[in-house]
This record gives sequence, structure tokens and C-alpha cells, in this order.
Amino acid sequence: MKKEFSARHLDVLVFARTDGVLTGQEPLSAFKRLKQEAQGPLEALTVTWSAHGEMRPVDGGPDEVWLHVLAQTRLPLVCQRCMAPVDTQVVSDRWFRFAPDEATAAVLDEASEEDVLVLSGTFDLHELVEDELLMSLPMVPLHERCPVDVKLAVADPDFEAPEAKPSPFAKLASLRVDKSG
Repeated sequence: MKKEFSARHLDVLVFARTDGVLTGQEPLSAFKRLKQEAQGPLEALTVTWSAHGEMRPVDGGPDEVWLHVLAQTRLPLVCQRCMAPVDTQVVSDRWFRFAPDEATAAVLDEASEEDVLVLSGTFDLHELVEDELLMSLPMVPLHERCPVDVKLAVADPDFEAPEAKPSPFAKLASLRVDKSG
């Protein structure tokens, strides 16, 4: 009999020991922080994700717990060049290693390139999916080619520049008497 797993309360160790696989497709509205980034109608937007757990043997030590998470969605963001909506594909494809406690996770995290998380019998995979998609958002969303001509001017002619203040020494120069005569 195959074990049923929940993305909201995942026992990562059991999931990895059984080579567990979870997949999901949920409405964007189920991801509160991620939906705040979207600009436009959200009804048809979904997040698709999958997770696979595995145990990796280690020479001279206990097997390591690993989790592979792949998540993707398409979000309407605002192009920072033309300020028009831009449909943006957001993808996260990451591996995570798990440690038995916070202290071990901190040491392993410093010494390795992959992220190291703490084992939990009630790990929230759904929250990890949202975190990873948020971190995968582009810092500056842009169209490859903007649908409108973008005015790339340094100065705006409609902006009134402040008048230059007269130099206090100009007044003194006018008072100077020509003594050459």
C-alpha cells in the first residue's frame, strides 16, 4: 500500500525513505504572498508544482534526506520600462538537503552550495513552493520588446527647471569703479 502525503504537513523523512512523489496544480489564490505580486485578473492563473524525496547514501555516515522541488507559474507583472503589463514565466527548480536539527543545518548550509533545511514531521511543502517562486521573480520585469514606444529621455521638457540664482559677486562687480582713467 502506498503512503498518502500532504503538502501542508509533510513528514520529509518518511517521504524520502519511500521515494515519495507529490504533484499539484492549484489556483494562484491559494498562494497569498505570490498573488500580491500579480497585476491583473487572477482567476485563470495556476501554480503547478512537484516534489520528489530521496535518500542518498553517504560514505561512513547515515543516508542524507533530499527533496527536489519544481514549481512554475505565469504571472502578469508590470514592465519597468514601459509600465504596461508583461506576462512573465516564473520557474523554480531546486534541490534541498535536510539535517536533523538547526545547529547541523547551519553548519552544513555554510559548507555547501545547496540549501539545507531542518527535518520536520510536519514540513509545509506548500509554503516552500511559494517561497521559491517568490525568490524566482525577476527583480526588474521587462518585455523583450515593449508593445509601445518607450520615451527614453533624460530630461522632460514639461518639467520646469528652477531659475538660476544670481551670483552675489555679480552685484559687487557692478559696483567696482574703473580706476584706470
